[in-house]
Amino acid sequence: MPLTEPVDTAGAARLSGLAISTLENIRHLGGGPRFIKLGRKVLYDPADIRDWLEAHKVASTSEAVAACRRA
Repeated sequence: MPLTEPVDTAGAARLSGLAISTLENIRHLGGGPRFIKLGRKVLYDPADIRDWLEAHKVASTSEAVAACRRA
């Protein structure tokens, strides 16, 4: 697997399709993609974003509701 450069929150937002503020909120509350904290700097590994998105795939709206209740 090729090594990829970590991205900042704005880059993670582009990769995930989420707003920067949404990523900041779920980072604070937990449940978002794994991140790297270096002092005040926050970085995301693009592979962790892809894994997180893959883990949230559902086949129907009822499956999505059940997944939200489990989280």
